Amino acid sequence: MNIEILSVVELVSREKSLPREKIFEALELALTIATKKQYTYDIDVRVNIDRSSGILNTYRRWTVVNHVINPEREISLIKARVDNPAVQIGEFVENIITSINFDRISTQEAKKIIIKKVREAELLMMSNKFHEYKGKIIQSTVKKINRDFMILDLGNSIEGIILRRDMLPKEKFSIGDRIRGVLYEIRSTANGIQLFISRSRGEMLVELFRIEVPEINQKIITIQAVARDPGLRAKVAVKANNTTIDPVGACVGMRGARVQSVSGEMSGERIDVILWSNDPAQFVINAMSPIHVDSVIVHENIHAMDLVVDSKNLAQAIGRNGQNVRLAAQLSGWELNIMAANDVNSKNNIKINKIRNIFNQCLNVNSRIVNILIYAGFSSLPELICTPYNKLIKIQGINANVVNILQEQSDSYLTNLLVINNCHSFL
Repeated sequence: MNIEILSVVELVSREKSLPREKIFEALELALTIATKKQYTYDIDVRVNIDRSSGILNTYRRWTVVNHVINPEREISLIKARVDNPAVQIGEFVENIITSINFDRISTQEAKKIIIKKVREAELLMMSNKFHEYKGKIIQSTVKKINRDFMILDLGNSIEGIILRRDMLPKEKFSIGDRIRGVLYEIRSTANGIQLFISRSRGEMLVELFRIEVPEINQKIITIQAVARDPGLRAKVAVKANNTTIDPVGACVGMRGARVQSVSGEMSGERIDVILWSNDPAQFVINAMSPIHVDSVIVHENIHAMDLVVDSKNLAQAIGRNGQNVRLAAQLSGWELNIMAANDVNSKNNIKINKIRNIFNQCLNVNSRIVNILIYAGFSSLPELICTPYNKLIKIQGINANVVNILQEQSDSYLTNLLVINNCHSFL
């Protein structure tokens, strides 16, 4: 029996590539359950197998308690201390009992338990192994193709799943084709573990660049952000941790060799490599490349930017179905609004004319003074009143006499307007 146990442990350990300790634990559990079934009442059993000799010992044990409720599994502290004065509450008192002789039924039951525990140990080992590859690219072969997913063979009877949304739109595979993808999720199920693989996630691009660009592995270059329209276009923001390195040039490679290699793996997906900047406005300008942005208006309160581009570049800046500006917004994390320069100038002219009409109507000054105020940034009478005298006097083209006239007339006009409004409210 002792030799048989050691032989079984060695055999299963080699076949399943599992530690011997896991096999011993599975055997002990199987023997424990089989032993309990030999008794008509519920007892607590512990089975121990010596790891070197294979000697099997079986123990019946009782839990030490203050008040015994289940005498088949519990013993009072007073009785327990008759044989062992040092025993404490919660510890066990054990008596060795005869180990079972396996009949056909006991052997089958033990075998089922051992197989189950060995399978659980195998799954745990596989799960731990693949957790090391999470976020990394793994090789596989197409095993089965369904409408919504493909089953992939990863070797050693391990399967992966790639869902339709994790594939590229233009890709078509046949059974037996080799495929690379990034492992992004591991799920444990009753039947084993499920490994989910993707080719459409940003991590796939990151890992491909890591393979193609040694400077990324050496941490000389860092990929800061990725935005993708899978299979069509992507933007990758890179940053150099060494000022002597051109991160964009390093990622593109000589004559575009590196970025073309990544693009080829992604079925010809167009990839723009963007220089990262800590200045959000500058980063957005970089992200819109190759389109030239004339100016940027930042709205911090709503986390948005207005980008002004030449009218002839407007369609290209937006991109097909808004692709270019959408990817730039995804990459930067800002809401982006594209505006043509002509439209901006037209809106500014309308706004300026409106302000000019207000100043002409309310202030008794010549047009030169009105233009000076507009180009100094004033757009309303309250601004003139609230602006300190010492700031107004510094505006080129305006003297002390003009400042006094402007503030007096602004104040007088608003006061009269307030009186008229109050009168209307009263009536």
